[in-house]
Amino acid sequence: MAYEKTPRNEAPEMIEKVVYLNRVSKTVKGGRVMKFSALVVVGDGKGTVGYGLGKAAEVSEAILKGIADAKKNLVKVSIVNGTIPHDVVGIFGAGSVMLKPAPEGTGVIAGGAVRAVMEAVGIHNICAKCLRSNNPQNVVKATMEGLKSLRSVEQIAEIRGKSVEEIVG
Repeated sequence: MAYEKTPRNEAPEMIEKVVYLNRVSKTVKGGRVMKFSALVVVGDGKGTVGYGLGKAAEVSEAILKGIADAKKNLVKVSIVNGTIPHDVVGIFGAGSVMLKPAPEGTGVIAGGAVRAVMEAVGIHNICAKCLRSNNPQNVVKATMEGLKSLRSVEQIAEIRGKSVEEIVG
């Protein structure tokens, strides 16, 4: 009797990047208690990205919790030819990130936290600058706000009830 393997519902392969690991300690009667927090970015490399924060007593547990949280908060981003459709500034708290589209061959010109988000979402050509805070959590959240506010020409045409040719000119 031959058994066939049942095909599993395989999710697309996700890119998981740990942006920042933080060790915090609490002093108690018996000494110091160490805990870890991990800021993780998850994306499919084709326009979907999310971020999550995991906290635990061990680094590996914190990373796994962060990945699970990131997968719950996935967002679809509009990408045009490996870059973004237009300039945008994302703001979250004190963090502010300026994102500019770049021509083919430029690469990802961005700092650590922004670079991790761009690689996870699948953007290959972009110029980015952190304008205010460089706190990794605020920078990642500001980058995500900027990416969420992006609109492609097709989306704008649909909102306005016009054709793409009328908008592009």
